[in-house]
Amino acid sequence: MEEMTNNEKVNQNNLSELQAMSTNDSSVDADRSEGVQKEETMESLMSMYEESFKRFAEGEVVTGRIIAVDKDYVLVDIGYKSEGQIRIHEFKDENGEIQANINDEVEVMVEFWDEEEERVVLSKEKAAKVKVWESIRETYEADGTVEGVIVSRVKGGFSVDVGLQAFLPGSQADLRPIRNLDEMVGQTLSFKILKYNRKRSNIVLSRRAILESERESKRSTTLSSITEGQVMKGTVKNITEYGVFVDLGGVDGLLHITDISWGRVKHPSELFTIGDEIDVKVLSFDLEKERVSLGMKQLTPDPWTIASKKYAVGSRVTGTVVSLTDYGAFVELEEGVEGLIHVSEMSWTRKIRHPSKVVNAGDKIEALVLDIRPENRRISLGMKQVAPNPWEVISEKYPIGTTIEGKIKNITDFGLFIGIDDDIDGLVHISDISWTKRIKHPSEVYKKGDVVQAIVLDIDKGSERFSLGIKQLHPDPWKTVKERYEVGKEISGIVTNITDFGIFVELEEGIEGLVHVSEISKEKIKTPVGQYNVGEELTAKVMNVNTEERRIGLSIKRLEFDDEESLLKDYVTNMKPATSSFGEILSESLKEKTGDTAEKKSSKKISDPVSEEKSEE
Repeated sequence: MEEMTNNEKVNQNNLSELQAMSTNDSSVDADRSEGVQKEETMESLMSMYEESFKRFAEGEVVTGRIIAVDKDYVLVDIGYKSEGQIRIHEFKDENGEIQANINDEVEVMVEFWDEEEERVVLSKEKAAKVKVWESIRETYEADGTVEGVIVSRVKGGFSVDVGLQAFLPGSQADLRPIRNLDEMVGQTLSFKILKYNRKRSNIVLSRRAILESERESKRSTTLSSITEGQVMKGTVKNITEYGVFVDLGGVDGLLHITDISWGRVKHPSELFTIGDEIDVKVLSFDLEKERVSLGMKQLTPDPWTIASKKYAVGSRVTGTVVSLTDYGAFVELEEGVEGLIHVSEMSWTRKIRHPSKVVNAGDKIEALVLDIRPENRRISLGMKQVAPNPWEVISEKYPIGTTIEGKIKNITDFGLFIGIDDDIDGLVHISDISWTKRIKHPSEVYKKGDVVQAIVLDIDKGSERFSLGIKQLHPDPWKTVKERYEVGKEISGIVTNITDFGIFVELEEGIEGLVHVSEISKEKIKTPVGQYNVGEELTAKVMNVNTEERRIGLSIKRLEFDDEESLLKDYVTNMKPATSSFGEILSESLKEKTGDTAEKKSSKKISDPVSEEKSEE
């Protein structure tokens, strides 16, 4: 035979006690009163037995009365001969104070019955949990809702206190993914019960099911009331880079970034946060696709409708730089109205390669309205026009011929840029550095930062060019070169260069003459290379001078002709006192030798070596 359970043992012992009590009572009653029945019916005994069994079933919830409170237990009378015991901590509140008074009624659950000590162990907390489980079951079957507090975040979702510990999956917490899950902790919300299992103490909740139900009920109402042009209140539901999704009440509408403001919006998150309540205007509505396009800027007038009156051409305006491009800077004059300052309109004197050299985003500046086209939503602005144009007065300040002094700000292949004032630079072209020196690059003579003097040569206001000259500080030595080097004059110089076509001879600093290959010797020479050396001194005769082309022609062979001619004249002169017959004979002999008379030679043009060379041949 199988062992009896504790309950069965208790109930059987109880029945035996009742039977014994019944026999003793009958004997006493027989002695005291004849009217007392001697035996109780078996039916009443069985009724007492059944009630005793039911009352003390483990796990059953009963109502009892507090009869005593000590430091460890609270004693509760549940109608049994022995009081039930509940641990004192079950009656302590959050502050550790005991919330138990004598004669208070309390619902308890029979945990177990101690047969040996004949005591019943009760639990107030477990009785409460049993009641909660009953409520969970009833709510689930009725498709109702329960209220709970989100206690903490757990893996995959949240822990919720609904009287029992329940689990709220993250996907069931809201209609959309929640970015900051910590914001949910501590909130008291209503939930649907998706499923529960009492044996496993498992309860799964959903808040999304309630929100979807509410949303669906609002949806039909909203769809039936939406009309184009209507102004509605909505809640920001989601933010993207191209716009904002707004909940209009079960129906989502898109507020595109271009319809948020008449002004510039880099990202909608600059203006909105999720949960914001905003006013929007319905721009279009497609009932079949349930698409709603919204606008916010349409709630205010377009500022461009009055821009032409507000920003007349020639008026001075103030704005904020909002954007920079390679070709200019965009300036916001008011929300929705921007003007462009082209790089060419930023400075009278400087060549601006990029607007960042002058302004930065966020700068507040003054400008002049140069042009406005409201139909194209464009305004052209000028920054330099706010200040006087220095080129208008530069010619009065520095007339042509004025000597100025300034620092070399830049050196290029073609010249020097000299800073004058008001950011105006004057250019000394490489050809205007020296009258005589051959300069391949200006850096051969000057370096950046040198202070130099120059003469104003020309001012072109239209092209904004200021031409200067350094060599003009001194007279042009070529203008007087004819006076210093007359044709036929014998001069000496240093060989500076030897080429196949001739020899260059420096007569003075910066002034050279050329001995053409045909003027080197009476004999034909193919090239003078190898016959002369650079640096040696050379004597020649001036044949021609061209000041416009800055050329001097020299000849060596002319010196040879002159020497022979001089020798002949001296010889003839010395022979005159002799007999005429001998002089004539000698003269005729010399004529035959030279091929011409000395008079014809002296009458030849010295500046024509080519024709003379042909006659000699």
